Amino acid sequence: MDWIDLRFTRFIPADGRLLENGHQSLGMMLLAFLLVSIACYTVLEVIERIRQAQQPLSRWLWRIVGALCLGSGSWVLHFINQLPEAEHAHIVSGASANFSSLCVATVSAFLAMLSISETHAKPARLLTTALLISLSSGVLHVFAIAQNDQVIALFYSPLLVMAALTLSCAFSCAALFSYERQYAHTPSISLLSRITASVSLALAIEFAHSSGIEAIATDVATVAPPSALIGESHMALIVSCLALLGFAASLIAAARDKQLLVNQRDFSRMNSLLNQLDHARTSLQQAANYDGLTQHLNRRGLNLAFTEKLLKHQQNSTPLGVLVIDIDHFKRINDSLGHAIGDSMLKVIAGRVSSALRNDDVLSRLGGDELCVLASLKSKDEARVLAGRILLAVKEPIVINGRSMVMTTSIGISMFPEDGDTPDELLKHADLALYQAKGSGRNQMHSFNSQLKAKASVELLLEEELHNALRSDEGLQLFYQPILDLHSGKLSKLEALVRWQHPQRGLLSPDRFIGIAEANGFIAELDNWVLRRACCDLSLLADAGHEQIKIAVNCSALSLGRKELVKEVSDALLNFSVAAQRLELEVTENALMGNIEQAVDLLQEIRAQGVSLSVDDFGTGYSSLAYLKRLPIDTLKIDRSFIQDIPSSHEDMQIVQAIIAMAHSLQLKVVAEGVESPEQLSFLRNLGCDSIQGYLLSRPIPMQQLLSFLSDYSTENSFVYNP
Repeated sequence: MDWIDLRFTRFIPADGRLLENGHQSLGMMLLAFLLVSIACYTVLEVIERIRQAQQPLSRWLWRIVGALCLGSGSWVLHFINQLPEAEHAHIVSGASANFSSLCVATVSAFLAMLSISETHAKPARLLTTALLISLSSGVLHVFAIAQNDQVIALFYSPLLVMAALTLSCAFSCAALFSYERQYAHTPSISLLSRITASVSLALAIEFAHSSGIEAIATDVATVAPPSALIGESHMALIVSCLALLGFAASLIAAARDKQLLVNQRDFSRMNSLLNQLDHARTSLQQAANYDGLTQHLNRRGLNLAFTEKLLKHQQNSTPLGVLVIDIDHFKRINDSLGHAIGDSMLKVIAGRVSSALRNDDVLSRLGGDELCVLASLKSKDEARVLAGRILLAVKEPIVINGRSMVMTTSIGISMFPEDGDTPDELLKHADLALYQAKGSGRNQMHSFNSQLKAKASVELLLEEELHNALRSDEGLQLFYQPILDLHSGKLSKLEALVRWQHPQRGLLSPDRFIGIAEANGFIAELDNWVLRRACCDLSLLADAGHEQIKIAVNCSALSLGRKELVKEVSDALLNFSVAAQRLELEVTENALMGNIEQAVDLLQEIRAQGVSLSVDDFGTGYSSLAYLKRLPIDTLKIDRSFIQDIPSSHEDMQIVQAIIAMAHSLQLKVVAEGVESPEQLSFLRNLGCDSIQGYLLSRPIPMQQLLSFLSDYSTENSFVYNP
């Protein structure tokens, strides 16, 4: 078929006629508009499927479905609107012409789908797509009319054509813009936006059709019209039903695909959440079982690894070595250089210990500066070899922030099965061996043995019994050793010494249980008991006529760091109505130097109450004159180690002479401990020593004997008094 004549003109020819002149019924127009609106809504659903499709093939298939929906919707609008009234039956196109026009509409729609189906289309792309939709609608209508053999020529009005395209493009832009904005709203508003976009797009196609028809006039050949095989209403109904079936199938497919995509996303989200939970669980396990500083197992992780490793060795009947490692004097690093330097040093030492181990050995940080190693070893000799490697590795100089430092370690060793068959027992025995190594001078290793176990059992029992003795106030008692004033010849002072009358072990001296109290955290309770009992005995002495005698009470290093000590002293004096001048607090030289700043402040508060202060065991520590001058003390007590070899040791005599001269220059009194011979007494008197105490005068005696001793004492004891 030859292409018909197309002409642009402002005037309709005299023998031409308008293609439509108000002959379509309102019902047909509404039906056509409804169908194209449904088609547009389906297209928008399909566009969403294209944008969310994961596979390229799926996107192309959905583009084809969208093109079929858009093209058939536009074609249905043209087909129904051109169904004739009786007087216009001669311009209805044939089947081949309708099929050709449907193909043209589908191809044009496919081009538009290629443009709009990109994710988050930009404004320029939206405008291009709107123009493509408008042009494709116009091309469809012109092509459909031109396919009719009875149409000789088409005359176009340029103004009406431009108006039709402009209106169509405007409504297309509005529709596409509304569709793009729907994702920014709630689901209900999003649905309303999509419906609005569908109606706007349908209006665009309607304008492209109706306004374009108004712009066209035709020359029609005078041929008799064909007989109508099917009525107009039936034809419209058939086409509408077929179109609706196609649109419904497309919507159902889109909805199913959407649901599948939602399910896939939910499944992916669930997998992602499960992966996150697994990652979080792994992170929590890492945090729960590993030390954050050294990245080795912590105590909890060690317990799990220990149980697993021990079970394997029990099944194979092979030995397992447990090494507990403590860094010597690590507290000094934290106190002097700060915890940041201490942490860095701890990481370096942990790395060096790890480098000395084998691949299957387990290293953990128990806490603080204590490490633990689990190693498959054949004997304690092999364990000592491993411990020796660790000692050598740690002793290498460590350079941190430009400072080179040398650190040492102490190591305790226990073996499965000879030293225990549970993790707790093996760790406890390795700890006991570690304490033995530290007590032997540090920087060495020590293996657990039965003697350590027996000693630990005894100390554990003593700890429990000492607790009970303090709670029940039974068994503990104070012994007093008199102190003689060499200037007046009077017994001016008593030193309170605690003893424990154990029901099975007899009378125990302080060296048997003071260390237990200090190691287990109740030395302050014991010190307070001694303080209160001494004040009670001061009250009894006053009632017996010895109101001038003072009592010196020892204060441990741990108690000297407690601010509560000041109140405990004042409460004890107040409760027993004792003058503060009758109480003296003795502190060791090393206890003072351990925390000099805090000790000075604490002692000044006690001194302000009227309590006198003395330094015990002077000469055995590392105090200096600068520190000694700052301390609010009244008396220096020369340690017995400098007295016991007098007069045979010339060096000790010179040391004692220097201490007495220094103390007197600082306006301090001097007490010599451990005086046991008249020669020692004579030497000290000649040097101007103020007071003495020792076996020459009396051994420590309990309170019951003390009153008799004080009553019997007189100036007859000329061996100690010579004014």
